[in-house]
Amino acid sequence: MKTLTLKNKFQTNATLLPNDFIDNYMIDANGEFVKVYLFLLRHLDDPCSSLTLATIADCLNNTEKDILRAFRYWEKKGLLRAERDAEGRITALELQKMSLSGREASPVVPNNRGISSGVPAAGQTAMSAEQDTLISGQAEGEDMHSAGQAALPAAAAHTAAKAVPIDTFRAQKEIKSLLFIAEQYLGKTLTHTEMETITYFYDTLHMSADLIEYLIESCVENGHKSMHYIRKVAFSWVEEGIETVSQAKEQSALYNKNCYTVLNAFGIKNRGPAASELTYIKKWAEEYAFSPDIIEEACRRTIAATHQPSFEYADSILTKWHEKNIRHLKEVSALDEEYQKERTAGRVSSRTKTAARNLNNFERRSYDMESLEEQLLNSN
Repeated sequence: MKTLTLKNKFQTNATLLPNDFIDNYMIDANGEFVKVYLFLLRHLDDPCSSLTLATIADCLNNTEKDILRAFRYWEKKGLLRAERDAEGRITALELQKMSLSGREASPVVPNNRGISSGVPAAGQTAMSAEQDTLISGQAEGEDMHSAGQAALPAAAAHTAAKAVPIDTFRAQKEIKSLLFIAEQYLGKTLTHTEMETITYFYDTLHMSADLIEYLIESCVENGHKSMHYIRKVAFSWVEEGIETVSQAKEQSALYNKNCYTVLNAFGIKNRGPAASELTYIKKWAEEYAFSPDIIEEACRRTIAATHQPSFEYADSILTKWHEKNIRHLKEVSALDEEYQKERTAGRVSSRTKTAARNLNNFERRSYDMESLEEQLLNSN
C-alpha cells in the first residue's frame, strides 16, 4: 500500500477549520465525508504523519472505498487536489483555499511544507442563492428541485429542512447521497431519467440505500454501467425477495459460481456469459435446481459429443435428466447403466431379427422325389 504524503503550509498547534467550510460546505456534505476532511486537517500539523488509505479507514471505522469516495467528493468541490502516479494511485493530497462561492476553491502558493491551509481570505462570504446549481448533474449534497427552479442557499436549505419530518429529511439525504455515489461509480453526470430510476428503487421498490449502493457497485464491477441493466437486476432482486446486502451477496456468489462452472467446463475464458447463455444457466440452476456438479457433467458430455461448446446440446441433456427427476451424480450413473443395458438388449434383439430375416430369405429349391427314387433304383 502506497504511503500518502500530507504537505502543510502553516505552523500551528490547533486544527483550524474555516468558517466558510462550516457555512457553505459542511451542511450539504455527507457526514462521513466531513469526517475525512477534518481528519486530513488534523494531520496537517503532524510533520511525522505517514498515512495510508488503510490507516485512515481504520481510524474512521470506514472502508477504503468510502475514503476514496470522500477524496473524490472534496476534489469535485475544489477543496482537495490529489496527486497520482502513472497507475492512478494517490501519492499525495493538497488541501485548497476556499472560494467565495462555497462551491469551488483555488490553490494557495506552496510554502516550505507544500500544503494548502484552506483558510479563506478576510471578508469572504457565501454567494447568493442564484449562484447555487441544481442537483441535476452535480455532486451529492445539493438540494433537488424541479427543472428550472434554483436551489436554496445552504443556510436557508438547512433551516427549511428543520420543518420537514425526520423520515422525509433522512430519505432526501439518502437519495442525494445515492445519486452522488452513482455518479462516482458510473463515471459520468446522471441524466434526469437515471436519477428518477434510482429514486424509483428507493421510493417505490423500497430498496434500502445500502442495497441500492451495492446494486450499482456490483453491476459496475461486472462491467455493466447501463442503467437499463441495473434496473433489470433490481427487478430480479425484488422478485427473489432480496432485501439486504448480505442476501444480495449470497445470490451474487451463487450466480458467479454457476457462471464460472459452465464457462470453465466449456473452456470459455476472458468473458462473461452472453444474454442467451445466461438464460440457459439460470434455467438449469434455478428452474431445474441442478447442483453445479450435475451442470458441469452435462457440459463435459457436450464437449465429448460435439467437440465444441453448445448450450443447446447441454440443455437437451439436462432437460432429459430433469424429466427423470435426477438430483445426484450417482443417479446419472444409474441412468447410464440402465441405458447401456437397454442398448445391449436392443443389439441382441436386432441380431436375432437379422438372423431370422436371413433364414427366411434363404432360397428354397423344389425336387421331384419320384424321379430321384427311380434314379437310385436304376443305379443299383
